Amino acid sequence: MSNKRDVILNKQPVELYKILKFEGLCNSGGAAKAAVDAGLVKVNGVVETQKRKQVNAGDILSFGSETLVLVSGA
Repeated sequence: MSNKRDVILNKQPVELYKILKFEGLCNSGGAAKAAVDAGLVKVNGVVETQKRKQVNAGDILSFGSETLVLVSGA
């Protein structure tokens, strides 16, 4: 079962691996980068392998059983 939640972005764009780290889906930036490298992360339903991919409000990230919906905080 998927756990879906909103993530409020106070500034945009944000690098993909930082979202995984700051939202607690990975223990460190290195672990987040490794997860992206391994093809374990999807952005808008497509596997993303760019660790520094710029993501914005409106994007949907999937990693394991987590789904994060990015929303603008400004």
